[in-house]
Amino acid sequence: MSTQPASGAMKSDTQIAGMFDRITRRYDLMNRLMTFGQDVGWRKKAVKAALGAGSDAALDVATGTGDLAIALADGGFRQVTGLDFSTEMIAAAETKRYDRLDLTFVVGDAMALPFADNTFDAVTVSFGLRNMRDYAAAIAEMTRVVRPGGRWICLELTPYRTPVLGSMFNWYFRTIVPRIGGWLSGDAEAYRYLPMSVAAFPDAKRLIALMEQAGLRACEYELLGFGTVALHVGIKPVR
Repeated sequence: MSTQPASGAMKSDTQIAGMFDRITRRYDLMNRLMTFGQDVGWRKKAVKAALGAGSDAALDVATGTGDLAIALADGGFRQVTGLDFSTEMIAAAETKRYDRLDLTFVVGDAMALPFADNTFDAVTVSFGLRNMRDYAAAIAEMTRVVRPGGRWICLELTPYRTPVLGSMFNWYFRTIVPRIGGWLSGDAEAYRYLPMSVAAFPDAKRLIALMEQAGLRACEYELLGFGTVALHVGIKPVR
């Protein structure tokens, strides 16, 4: 397989939204199983990074069932909005919100965010950038709604090409995950798409270049999960 990264998702918006609608019921369980529970700690790291820019308002793009949005609110943000283009995912997120006034969930397009420029102290996206149709444009659009001095945070799977461990991880990701995902969710194809989308995604250093292209500065990343996940942080400069 070519290591040349794709410029956007391998499937259309409609296909991806439909895929996530179908797997919503077992989505959280599969996340815990696939990551051996590590995703909870990764989200805590993302929240800590996001809080470095202030704690008034945060936006979680591609929020899914809302776990990171909830973690941002629990971590200290006074108002958090979670946005996703899957109506089923947003419906699932709403069931976790109860009557909390610090959380709002909306259906929307990450490529055309329904918010004014310079609105949020932090904008986060976790395991969702891979599914956007134009990575560079998506980062630029999310950066647009970050206030000057605020932060853009991305938690995402990253291509894993370490010779020995890479072979083991790829076997697990391409063989075991689709089987478990198919059994639990009834949609093995969704979990066959997952490793393909990761393999085509820009690696951590290439993602830094896209962040800088969008105008973010002081960009850095940390590898997590034995190098299978990257936490990227960038700051929107004060002009």
